[in-house]
Amino acid sequence: MRTATQQLFSKCYGKYAIGAYNVFNAEQVHGIMRGAGNAGLPVLLQITPVARNYMSDKVLRSIIDAASHLYPETDYAIHLDHGNPEHCKDAIQSGGYDSVMIDASHESFMKNIAITSEIVKMAHDNNMAVEAELGVLSGMEDDMTVNDDQARFTQPDQVAEFVEKTRCDSLAIAIGTSHGAYKFKGDQSLRLDILEKIQKMIPQFPFVLHGASAVPYNEIRRINEYGGKLDEDARGVRLFELQAAIASGVCKVNIATDMRLIWARLHREFFKNSPELFDPIIPGKKYMDELEKFVSQKCLSLLAKNIKHETI
Repeated sequence: MRTATQQLFSKCYGKYAIGAYNVFNAEQVHGIMRGAGNAGLPVLLQITPVARNYMSDKVLRSIIDAASHLYPETDYAIHLDHGNPEHCKDAIQSGGYDSVMIDASHESFMKNIAITSEIVKMAHDNNMAVEAELGVLSGMEDDMTVNDDQARFTQPDQVAEFVEKTRCDSLAIAIGTSHGAYKFKGDQSLRLDILEKIQKMIPQFPFVLHGASAVPYNEIRRINEYGGKLDEDARGVRLFELQAAIASGVCKVNIATDMRLIWARLHREFFKNSPELFDPIIPGKKYMDELEKFVSQKCLSLLAKNIKHETI
C-alpha cells in the first residue's frame, strides 16, 4: 500500500530504518516489493535523474503502480533521489511522488538554504515531503562524481539552523559513507560521533544515510572469478555500525551498489555457465528471486540494536 514518506518515518524512528532502493527496471521493482512484503517492513522505491532519462519517469512510476496491485501487503513510497531544482519541480508537479530530494549540498551553506527552501515551499503546498542534504559524500553514482578532496562531513553546528530555515522534512548527512563500491579505505568507518552530536541538536528529526550498501566481499570475488575486474579491497558499511546509526535517528538508508553487484555477478555466472542460452527472461527471473531474498534480509537487518522484529 502506498504510504506517505513522513508517515513511514514517524513509525520507524529509533527502531528501524527504511531501505531506499534505486530502481531502473521492472525486475528490480518486483524483487524489491516482494522482499519487503516478505519481511513485513516498508520500503522506498527511488527514481534518480539518470533512471528518468534511461527508462522514463512515467514508465517507472507506472511499473511501480502496477506492481503495488500484485503486492498489496507491501507498504511503500516513491521518492525522487538526488534531484536538482528542475527535477524536483517536475516531480512535484507530476503528483506521482511522495517525496523528493533536493541536492544543493555542493553549494555554499546559504545558497543551499535558499535553493532547498524554494523546493520545500513548493512541495509542502502539494502535500509532499522534502529530503535535503548538508555535507558532501565522495564517490560515484550514476553520472555524479565527487573527489575525496571535495567531500566534507556535515557540521553539527549548522544543522539546526539549516533545518529551521529550510523546513525540510528529513536530512541526508555526511558521516563517512560514499557513493559506489569503494566506500572506505583501511580502517575508516562511520563517524558515529558526528551523528550523535547532530541528533542532540535536533532530536526526533529523521536523518538519511546515502551510500549505505554493504558491498559484500563474496559478491566482488565471484564477479571477478567470472571475468570482472573490481577492486577486492572494496568495502561498504558494516552492519553493526549501520544499526548503531539507526538507533541515533537514521530513518532511511540508500541502497544501490549492492543491487548492481548482484546483477553483475548473476549475469556473468549465468552466461559463462550457459553459453548456449540468450533469452533475457531466464537470468531476469533469477535476478528477481535473488533480489527478493536480498531485500527481505536487508529489511530485517535494518533494526536498531536491541530491537526485535516482533516489537516494531
